[in-house]
Amino acid sequence: MIRIWNSIVGKLWATILLLVSFVLFIVTLLLLEFLDNFHTKQAEESLQREAATISKIVNDHEGQTTSSMHLIIEDILDTETNAIIVGQEGQILYSFHTAASKEEIEKKLLSERSLFESPEVGDQIVKEMILPSLDEDEVMGQYLILSYPYKQFSGEKASVLMYQSLDAVHRTTKSTTNIVFLSAFIAFILTTFFAFFLSTRITLPLRKMKQAAFELSKGNFDTHLPVAQNDEIGQLATAFNQMGRQLKYNMELIKQEKEQLSSILTSMTDAVVTFNQDYSILLKNPQAELLLKKWYGYNEKKHHPLPKEVFHMLEHAISFSEEVEDELELGGQFYVISISPLYSENNIRGAVAVFRDMTEQHKLDKLRSDFIANVSHELRTPISMLQGYSEAIIDDVVSSEEERMEMVRIIHDESKRMSRLVTDLLDLARMESGHIQLHENPLPIFEFMNRMVTKFSQVAKDAQVNLTLNTEEPSNLVVLADEDRLEQVFTNLIDNAIRHTPNGGDVTLGIHRSNGMLDLSVSDTGVGIPEKDLPFVFERFYKADKARTRGKGGTGLGLAIAKNIMDAHHGSILAKHGDEKGTVFICSLPFDSPKN
Repeated sequence: MIRIWNSIVGKLWATILLLVSFVLFIVTLLLLEFLDNFHTKQAEESLQREAATISKIVNDHEGQTTSSMHLIIEDILDTETNAIIVGQEGQILYSFHTAASKEEIEKKLLSERSLFESPEVGDQIVKEMILPSLDEDEVMGQYLILSYPYKQFSGEKASVLMYQSLDAVHRTTKSTTNIVFLSAFIAFILTTFFAFFLSTRITLPLRKMKQAAFELSKGNFDTHLPVAQNDEIGQLATAFNQMGRQLKYNMELIKQEKEQLSSILTSMTDAVVTFNQDYSILLKNPQAELLLKKWYGYNEKKHHPLPKEVFHMLEHAISFSEEVEDELELGGQFYVISISPLYSENNIRGAVAVFRDMTEQHKLDKLRSDFIANVSHELRTPISMLQGYSEAIIDDVVSSEEERMEMVRIIHDESKRMSRLVTDLLDLARMESGHIQLHENPLPIFEFMNRMVTKFSQVAKDAQVNLTLNTEEPSNLVVLADEDRLEQVFTNLIDNAIRHTPNGGDVTLGIHRSNGMLDLSVSDTGVGIPEKDLPFVFERFYKADKARTRGKGGTGLGLAIAKNIMDAHHGSILAKHGDEKGTVFICSLPFDSPKN
């Protein structure tokens, strides 16, 4: 029931019903008033005609028998109309009334002397009175009284008093009222039928539109309304379908732009954070989230988890509507920070901050400067020696042929040293630029390691170092590798180990299998590399010997070249301390055991 009153059908039904009821009520009142007046007027005119007829009949039968006159007059009067003829003095001349209440009615009428005293002929008097009922005892009824004065043949004045019960008028009014109520009931039925007819023609499409609107609000933009009419409702359904298609198109565009923006932000190497006007974070990409966690252990409950320097820049950008850019060092890291205000029409609604990590760039700049310094340092010594000894020979400052030959030998050695340095630099540059070419072939690793021991056996003997191969693996292990490049790696490692191992020390080569890799190790019992230098030994020109002594020092490029060769083989190389002393270099190569 509540649903009906809350629906358009119920409201429309109630509106039409109230309108029809109000109109019928007003019409009924006016109609009843009109009919009452009309019937009363009709009764007055009827009584007047009957009174005139009665007066004429009485005058015509004056002096004759009254029986025939009574018969004629009673034929004129109906059952609810009676008459008496009263003289000027109030005496009853004739009475045409046979009811039981005759005497009471006549007495009541005679008491109203204004009806017959001094009447003027032709001036009838009409009046309503309460008189005893004609049919029921001790019951009063409403009567219409008409006094019609006339002149008798004798010249005296008399009055015909006609009195008629108004029950006939009331019955007519009651019948009219019943007709009006019947009309109202029929109107109620028609209104109800019309309202529910409108429900099928008007409100049913509206309800479908309501359901479709709810579906649109849920994101179902494929909702389609059938257009079954060509009126305004049909046009509204067409407009609704067009709106749904346009919304779907716009939402697809927004979704694509959002996904595109999300992809751009996710793929960016820079950290991007969007701030609200109250400095709270609205949006951040994964790089920014990692950066915030690294700064302060980022927590969503924190209002602005930013370093104070960055927060001051953000505050300045939002407060003064200015773009702020600066480079800061935060926690040992270098960042270029750019903060720009965001506008909503003419008002600032927040800011977007871009954090670019310049730490690697700083490291590269430092490496570049160190590289130039190292190359300059490595070249300056042999060039100085070449220049000095060559000038000594040109100036002929040597005293003997042996000294001259010694200078020439030194010039030759230093030129070879410069040649090795330039060659190593070129090789390293080609490797790091990706131009290294490997000729991989099956390589029996046990034979290869034995050959390396044989190759350096004399060098180790001269340096009074014990060089051995120690392994428990079978001798038929084979790896896929470039033998020449791999020999270059182990030549550098074994040469370094022998040069940095004191007399009586040991240099041991090893072969071990682990986790699908084949580990080839070179360990020595020398002084070892300091712990703080281990992460940097594979960088160019890096030397643990800061004095850069020429007795044991190389070009500083051998380990960097070795690392690039191992990376090209999809392997790795690492350095660590020995169990007791010295250093261990481990070269790991991919190894497929089922094939071996």
